[in-house]
Amino acid sequence: MLVEGPVEVELEDGTVVSSDRFRVALCTCHRSRRYPWCDTSHRRSAPPRETRQ
Repeated sequence: MLVEGPVEVELEDGTVVSSDRFRVALCTCHRSRRYPWCDTSHRRSAPPRETRQ
């Protein structure tokens, strides 16, 4: 999910993380190693797509 910054996000444990970037990508799949920021881990973890012949 793309969000225009600056952004503050409160995590489940109450920790607040912030970014002052113009636009940030928030992770919605929880696979990111930089959660809550998206690091495109969802691309590597996705199952292969079926191809039709």
